[in-house]
Amino acid sequence: MMKNITTRDLTYGAIFVCLMTIGANITVWFPFLAIPIAGVTVPLSLQTFFAICAGLFLGRRLALLSLTAYTLIGVAGVPVFAKMHAGLFTLFDYTGGFIFGFICVAFVTGWLIEKQTQLTLGYTLFVAIIGVLVNYFVGINYMYIAMNTWLGLSIDYSIAWTSMLPFFLKDIALSVVAAFVIVKMLKRLPQAILLQRRMQSKN
Repeated sequence: MMKNITTRDLTYGAIFVCLMTIGANITVWFPFLAIPIAGVTVPLSLQTFFAICAGLFLGRRLALLSLTAYTLIGVAGVPVFAKMHAGLFTLFDYTGGFIFGFICVAFVTGWLIEKQTQLTLGYTLFVAIIGVLVNYFVGINYMYIAMNTWLGLSIDYSIAWTSMLPFFLKDIALSVVAAFVIVKMLKRLPQAILLQRRMQSKN
């Protein structure tokens, strides 16, 4: 998987690790951006937004590496997860599924964007919305299982979904921003870089 990865690619990947960390901890600086749900406080974040941007900008392979690196850094003890949390047990919290979801989002959006030879805003927006759906499918199902098993917090499946509606709508809105920003950025990149990305995606 590391074949043909350049220093520039690693730099881009590292940037998204930093962005994911910042996006996870918006509520550290703005505590009011947190919503109580089912007896627990769920912080708003920009992680879904940055995970989508990673897939759209980096492509499936590098985005997968970047988001996996972010997760492993957090598991190793660096406080990069939401609320400056870290460690393996964070993955077993009720929001742990979204961390796994970010990896899936990065790969799926990267894979889909590589399928399109002509980059358009409409297709990029479609891919970004798919990314949001993937994240919430993984995250909410994991949250439901976690709450009703090892966390001992009983919650109905329908409530698990409806309770996340404000966050879902927020991320749908941000997916529009992600699509617009990434299309503008990629159109400004030298064609040689875009060609290299397509060639790497075939390996």
